[in-house]
Amino acid sequence: MPQNDAPPLRRRLDGGVGPPRYFRGACESVALADLIDGSGFGGRLGALRERSVLVATGDQLTAAVAMIELDGIARRLVICPPDVPQDHLRAIVATAEVDAIVSDRDTPDPGAFGIPLHVGCSATIERQAAQHDVQGSASRRTEWVLLTSGTTGAPKLVSHDVASLTAPIKAGTAAPVWGTFYDIRRYGGLQIFLRAVLGGGSLVLSSAGEPVADHLARLATQGVTHLSGTPSHWWRVLMGPAARTIAPRYVRLSGEIAGQAMLDNLRSVYPQAGIGHAYASTEAGVGFEVDDGLEGFPAHLVDAGNGDVDIKIADGSLRLRSARTASAYIGADAPALLDAEGFVDTGDMVERHGDRYYFIGRKGGIINVGGMKVHPEEVEAAINRHAGVLGSLVKSRRSPITGAIVIADVVPRANLPAGPALAALEREIIDVCRRDLAPYKVPAAIRFVSALPLSATGKLVRHA
Repeated sequence: MPQNDAPPLRRRLDGGVGPPRYFRGACESVALADLIDGSGFGGRLGALRERSVLVATGDQLTAAVAMIELDGIARRLVICPPDVPQDHLRAIVATAEVDAIVSDRDTPDPGAFGIPLHVGCSATIERQAAQHDVQGSASRRTEWVLLTSGTTGAPKLVSHDVASLTAPIKAGTAAPVWGTFYDIRRYGGLQIFLRAVLGGGSLVLSSAGEPVADHLARLATQGVTHLSGTPSHWWRVLMGPAARTIAPRYVRLSGEIAGQAMLDNLRSVYPQAGIGHAYASTEAGVGFEVDDGLEGFPAHLVDAGNGDVDIKIADGSLRLRSARTASAYIGADAPALLDAEGFVDTGDMVERHGDRYYFIGRKGGIINVGGMKVHPEEVEAAINRHAGVLGSLVKSRRSPITGAIVIADVVPRANLPAGPALAALEREIIDVCRRDLAPYKVPAAIRFVSALPLSATGKLVRHA
């Protein structure tokens, strides 16, 4: 793990003369200046010194307060998203050697999970004299443990620290108002949280179950200038009339393949905004950002060896090495995260065409059609190029002849009734696929749907 010589997050809050900075939830807000000499722990922060702390709050705003205060205090900080199944929680507690839990709500009996200490935290900050037993003594390097966001099986525990998490963040001259559709307890949202903490800005948080139109209205009211989410998050925004409620200066995509159709749609709706997509994962950290309006990434980034992020392609898989990557998976039986040269194999497959690499899908998500490999994401990209399509999800269906066939759920841009217009759209989509894809990749069936299933992380659900 890289050495973290930076001061804890709390000491890096700006108490200067700039505009007031806030973290804003759906119902309450926290002024960051109040956290410089205030606390949401009610005088109990010192009890968490040198402990492995599970942050299991119901509210993102409280989680933000807890993370700022615990960095430099706790030995280990285990960030628990709200959607972690209870049957996985026991394994997480044991693997991370959790001996304290922080929450803003009633929790499962901590004793039943072998957790000896439960400390409450609140987004209501008490302005008070510095807690001398905490702030007056030397800080320590806190290990940050994030959970992977896989759709099946128990999540892996990934070890970072503030140095690796903040390495991609560049200081800016402006004070942006960030918004994110992510939960800040996942890597994508945590990056935006840290950008707001260190970049002199504010942050407007999402709220679980909040209708898209209501969320966009809040973002507009708070004057959000920079907004981040997965392509699937943005697809949900663009499919409704409330998309033009906001007027961001910068739109950021990450977490899934950013196809050209999505980038072009965002450019059309937000012509005043810079449109960028970042490649990042919990394990590999932020690899690179692409701001030229095109899908994929320039080939010159590979094997650059510029000392910031090293990128190589091995067997078609993207691999990254940098100070931004995690150091290891946690646990006695955990697999190795880094190869012998220090690279993380991301599992994302790419192909080079001309002077650019394009993402074609995940290594483990291949559909086998009669022995031929089909990446669902590649087929989705072709379908989404049709101007009448908002989004698509490609899946497999069992076939007695080829083992599997390719099928697709498609959301049409217009609300077309069943009949000739919808049948014509289906034929046109198939024609696009036949033009751009090998015959075995062309969907054998298309089903038109009103929406696509999204996971709690804002990604398409690819496994039922």
